[in-house]
Amino acid sequence: MKTRFLLALIGVITFFNCEEKKKADIVSNKESVFVWEGANVYFLLTDRFNNGDTSNDVNFDRTKETGKLRGFEGGDIKGITQKIEEGYFTNLGINAIWMTPIVEQIHGGTDEGTGFSYPFHGYWASDWTAIDPNFGTKNDLHALIEAAHKKGIRILLDAVINHTGPVTEKDPVWPESWVRTSPQCAYDNYENTTSCTLVKNLPDIKTDSDENVELPPQLVSKWKAEGRYEQEVKELDAFFSRTGYPRAPRFYIIKWLTDYITEFGFDGYRVDTVKHTEAYVWQEFKKECDIAFAEFKKNNPKKVLDDNSFYLVGEVYNYGINTGQFFDFGDKKVNYFDNAFQSLINFQFKWNAAQQDYETLFSTYSNYLSTDLKNFGTLNYVSSHDDGAPFDPERMKAVEAGTKLLLAPGTAQVYYGDESSRPLIIEGTQGDATLRSFMNWDAIQNNVKTKAILNHWQKLGQFRANHPAVGAGSHNMISKSPYLFSRHFSKGNYSDVVVVALDVSKGEKELDVSKVFKNGDKLRDAYSNKSVKVKNGKVIINSEFEIVLLEKI
Repeated sequence: MKTRFLLALIGVITFFNCEEKKKADIVSNKESVFVWEGANVYFLLTDRFNNGDTSNDVNFDRTKETGKLRGFEGGDIKGITQKIEEGYFTNLGINAIWMTPIVEQIHGGTDEGTGFSYPFHGYWASDWTAIDPNFGTKNDLHALIEAAHKKGIRILLDAVINHTGPVTEKDPVWPESWVRTSPQCAYDNYENTTSCTLVKNLPDIKTDSDENVELPPQLVSKWKAEGRYEQEVKELDAFFSRTGYPRAPRFYIIKWLTDYITEFGFDGYRVDTVKHTEAYVWQEFKKECDIAFAEFKKNNPKKVLDDNSFYLVGEVYNYGINTGQFFDFGDKKVNYFDNAFQSLINFQFKWNAAQQDYETLFSTYSNYLSTDLKNFGTLNYVSSHDDGAPFDPERMKAVEAGTKLLLAPGTAQVYYGDESSRPLIIEGTQGDATLRSFMNWDAIQNNVKTKAILNHWQKLGQFRANHPAVGAGSHNMISKSPYLFSRHFSKGNYSDVVVVALDVSKGEKELDVSKVFKNGDKLRDAYSNKSVKVKNGKVIINSEFEIVLLEKI
């Protein structure tokens, strides 16, 4: 998108007043449906988003000085709930939130060449059955999901089955029957990617084992001290009795993770390090997730949002949409969509967005999703927590990033701060810490340029949320100049159609919509909030913007 468009946004944007927003939402949402294939997923690091409870900022004597942005910063579950209730996510068009893991982390920290680090990110589990007090409590999690569901927002937690946290002076290694501590992965074939440790000092769960194992002694002593050992054992006995699974490491963890579904009723899992765990494990995980979700719905009929199945999206590092359903390890190809994941994170999108024009990007993705990936999905992103080569590291193309991500076919992953140009280059950091600064709330409140960028993302996000056709519909170019396209979506008795124009002139613009809308149809441009009527197959929009988002009213 042109620089002058951003300048125009800053100079002329007038935010919708509250009554206009309410009116627009009522019109747009009157028949909308939610589909994961076109969802707006907001990905945040629980510790880095919003601090809702300063009393839980320090636990387990995690007070050692860390490398820059490698310690806990105070963000927590209550902080997310506050922003849900304030309407921040709704205004952005977000209908699903993916949180980093909130299970209890190792109590100590480690230094592996990037500065001393505590497990603020949530990927270093020590007890899958407890919530880390730095993030909050079970009551906090119940409150978050209740608040989110009231606003039609789904919640995804993050599942880690591949590894425990590192070994530290406070955190002993798990028993040899549970983990391997060598060799380190070479990543040159399937076995050297699965039966190995991701990095040094990250014990690998023996997910390939079917041998019965006893509970780790550190968990036994911990649970006894907390007065819940008997209850945990009783629940494990019931799980293994029901399923007939061996008491192997992976099945313990699957039980612990699926408990969060039946207890809290969240809507899906983003699964970490998928390709580093045997493919069949994810089929087993899906089976138990589906059972747990069905049990929650049966026990809580008034809390059920819709009839969507439990959502599983996997992180197969370096998977790209162009490979279809298979990931190639060199010596073996694996289909992770085979009775496992509904969607995979698309590591390719940022490159496509940088190299392709709108039509090439949109038509290519629409084609993949209607052929090779038919009945499945892809999760696109422009930046993330561990991708050191984002689409726009210097945040110079925030408007273009929003336009391409939120108008592209597929599910959109908005990484926290994409919508507000939160800096991705932080001086003094090492490694991926530079991607994980605290959310830039001050800029959102006080910086004019930030407000303009946010407003652009909000308009596109709401349009996308109101119209599943945008992300899940079929794409058809209407004209190349002006660039005009339609999206069509249908499911059962529901149908949805929109028309979008990009890079059009400011002021008055005439658009031919005769292939989509009939004469006399009343349309609304969701970007300028102006209404028009189709005459002679065309509409005339007079706005200060170079984008038009047409919906029928």
